[in-house]
Amino acid sequence: MAEAGTGFLEQLKSCIVWSWTYLWTLWFFIMLFLVYILRVPLKINDNLSTVSMFLNTLTPKFYVALTGTSSLISGLILVSTTSINITLEFDFDVQNCISGFMQINSTLSESQPFVANGASTGSLRENLKCKVWRNPLNLFRGAEYNRYTWVTGREPLTYYDMNLSAQDHQTFFTCDTDHLRPADAIMQKAWRERNPQARISAAHEALELNECATAYILLAEEEATTIVEAEKLFKQALKAGEGCYRRSQQLQHHGAQYEAQHRRDTNVLVYIKRRLAMCARKLGRTREAVKMMRDLMKEFPLLSMFNIHENLLEALLELQAYADVQAVLAKYDDISLPKSATICYTAALLKARAVSDKFSPEAASRRGLSTAEMNAVEAIHRAVEFNPHVPKYLLEMKSLILPPEHILKRGDSEAIAYAFFHLQHWKRVEGALNLLHCTWEGTFRMIPYPLEKGHLFYPYPICTETADRELLPSFHEVSVYPKKELPFFILFTAGLCSFTAMLALLTHQFPELMGVFAKAFLSTLFAPLNFVMEKVESILPSSLWHQLTRI
Repeated sequence: MAEAGTGFLEQLKSCIVWSWTYLWTLWFFIMLFLVYILRVPLKINDNLSTVSMFLNTLTPKFYVALTGTSSLISGLILVSTTSINITLEFDFDVQNCISGFMQINSTLSESQPFVANGASTGSLRENLKCKVWRNPLNLFRGAEYNRYTWVTGREPLTYYDMNLSAQDHQTFFTCDTDHLRPADAIMQKAWRERNPQARISAAHEALELNECATAYILLAEEEATTIVEAEKLFKQALKAGEGCYRRSQQLQHHGAQYEAQHRRDTNVLVYIKRRLAMCARKLGRTREAVKMMRDLMKEFPLLSMFNIHENLLEALLELQAYADVQAVLAKYDDISLPKSATICYTAALLKARAVSDKFSPEAASRRGLSTAEMNAVEAIHRAVEFNPHVPKYLLEMKSLILPPEHILKRGDSEAIAYAFFHLQHWKRVEGALNLLHCTWEGTFRMIPYPLEKGHLFYPYPICTETADRELLPSFHEVSVYPKKELPFFILFTAGLCSFTAMLALLTHQFPELMGVFAKAFLSTLFAPLNFVMEKVESILPSSLWHQLTRI
């Protein structure tokens, strides 16, 4: 289907080229016809004087008619070219929708037994089309996001992003049996509150009734103003969460309600340990953070939804333990597993590290790329194809902002989240950013139509720009790929149409002044030609020149 769509687009493009060739050929022959009609005696000086006299005898109505006709023709060309361009864009969307619909249908048919209860096919299609993921390295609201707001007066999080976080909290931290426990019932309502102060007050109310792990989580996330305070609250949450986890673990096989409660307690415990590891990483205890992440991945190997391996990769890069980073990539950079910017760009960084310190574009152009350099360039091209927005942030061609709490894979939000934490690791590797600067734009030559066909990945999704605008704050200029630029001929015909319309208006309002201006312009334009022809007439014999002009 994609190949058929590409063939149809190529036919349309060839039609456009032939149409423009025909129009410009027609215009050329019209000019030749005018030259034939206005042909006069053989001497060039007589020609110019005759043309000048002819122009002087023309009335303003002729100029108005001429420029009006040219403006009309240019407008018709503009409208036709614009309509063809709109048809092309509509065909792009139709072909992508059809191919995406076929991919979704095949995915649904393969994964139908795993559809959750109550999940409709339509909602699942929407999730597959443009799924938003929780940022594995998301910051703390009280200790980081709120401090940014206090300093700058800007809100780094959008309402859509915070609403997604509220849905995540209700999914991970609540269950159907919460109404049986007063503290959990209060927290169940607290996660639905929109007002931050109301949520914090509810958490304190729950702690007055019982040692509630989720209440400590909420206070650590939103009330703590420093990472040290957040870590203390998470340690208290860990103590309460471990007790609930042990109790529910013993009762999980007694019924569906106990199993749901145990699943909730597992999510709470994993979340607490992961945030404690992130606190240790932010406070400079990187080795301790790495150990906590490894233990957590070993204890709960099936909970891949938290993407703890991306936290581990960032911490290992900070330790410059590149062998351990390669070992983690060997496990998670698999063709059967979903990719991310962290995985693709970390793999590119490791391959670039082997050659970047000695890489020189001048030397590479003379002798060609070595095998190691070729592998590094291919890894960069692979990463750029997956997320083309990242290089501008790594090369500091675009300013960074605080990453959102949710990201869209292959979108601008994911690029911001990756570059915010990993820019320092690229700077630490000598020559890595130079190699990226020299090679990243070469990716776009490999995928001239990224919305139709990719090279190593699926075609670039169309929905990224819309989703990123909802995830990122309004003061940030969202990066768009591929950029929708108008064709040159549309811009050219629009300019020609506007210029001729302006000439018609000026000629109608100021006929004498425009006549003087036209005469001066033509005399200046033909002055060099007149000088050359006089020299040619003085050199060539008159008989030969007479025969040439007759021909």
